This record gives sequence, structure tokens and C-alpha cells, in this order.
Amino acid sequence: MIAGIEDYFTKGCGRCPRFETDDCSVQAWKAGLETLRQICLSAGLSETVKWGQPCYMHAGRNIAVLGAFRQNFRLGFFNPALMQDPASLLQKQGPNTKHNSSFIFTSNNAPDEQRDVIDAYLKEAMRYADQGLIQPKQHTEIDLPEEFIEAMDTDPEMAEAFHNLTKGRQRSYAIVLNNAKKSQTRISRIAKLRPKILVGKGANEY
Repeated sequence: MIAGIEDYFTKGCGRCPRFETDDCSVQAWKAGLETLRQICLSAGLSETVKWGQPCYMHAGRNIAVLGAFRQNFRLGFFNPALMQDPASLLQKQGPNTKHNSSFIFTSNNAPDEQRDVIDAYLKEAMRYADQGLIQPKQHTEIDLPEEFIEAMDTDPEMAEAFHNLTKGRQRSYAIVLNNAKKSQTRISRIAKLRPKILVGKGANEY
């Protein structure tokens, strides 16, 4: 996966074979993604890369993340259970996600048309970060680290593949990721393990 933010907008996320080609989903939605980037930066968010995607932070917390797919592109919120969503614009990332968490766009012009409401939602999420509020922890049979839950929220393909794994294979990923003491190490491991998840293997299978 990419490590630099500019690589995302010029080459793609690096998570599939279409990386750095004209067929890359990032290139198809580049204008709309650039608009979302401007809106996030104008709101005062800091920009970094996590899971191969632009991630926007405030007060040490992940606030929102960009994503591009063949059919659409997205601005996804972390801690979506906190969001009020007064305009009922947020949608689920995928069938296995619990909360409506994302603006999903099918037109490059759409983010600019919704600029004010997107900014308002970002400011709401930033207030929660300032207050130190987080959504209630999701209780699952398997103790997955928060970084992995967040990664699946940004990556519906990986989330679907993970939920289709046997419980034993799911536990193997929980063990490998929880053994890492640092958050950045867990994030790095998620990137390396993603291909195995997509093909239905356990963390220690070759």
C-alpha cells in the first residue's frame, strides 16, 4: 500500500492490481475525491494515510476517511454511532456494517453540491473528538483490535471476506493483531494480512 498522501491522488491506494493504471478507481473519481480533500482540510482536519487511504484527524482521533470503488466513492466517518445525521444522508459501508457511516457519491460534482452539509457533519464529529466521546465498543465473540474494526469500516471488500471466514480463521487474525503492542504496528499488519483475508485464508496459512 501507499505511504504518502500525494501517491493516493496520483497513483491510487495500492490495494489492488489496478494500482497506477488508468483503470484505478481513484482516477475515475479523482475530481470528487479532490473536492472532499479540500472540504476536510478547510474544516481544519489534519491529513495522513492509513490503510492506503487518506485519513483525516482531529484532537488525536480519526474523523473521516476517503475511499474509491468502481461504482462510487465515499467519505466515511469513524464513531458513526455518535453522528446525528439530521439530513439522513449517511449510508452503510456494506451489508455487514452496523451503522450508517458514509456519504456515498456516484457523481464527481456531488461533493461540491453538498459542501455545506459535509462541512457541518465534519464539524459535528470534531466536536465529539474535542469532548473525548467515542461510540460504545462493539462487543464481538472475537476480541478484534479497534484498528481492525476501523479498517473494515473503510474497506467493505475486506469486511465481507473476513465475516465469511470460519471462526478459527477469524481468531487467528485477532491473535496476530493483538500481539502487536503499538497501534501503527497493528495498522501495518492489517495491510500485509489483507490479501490472505480476501482469499479466505487464516493469518498463519500460506
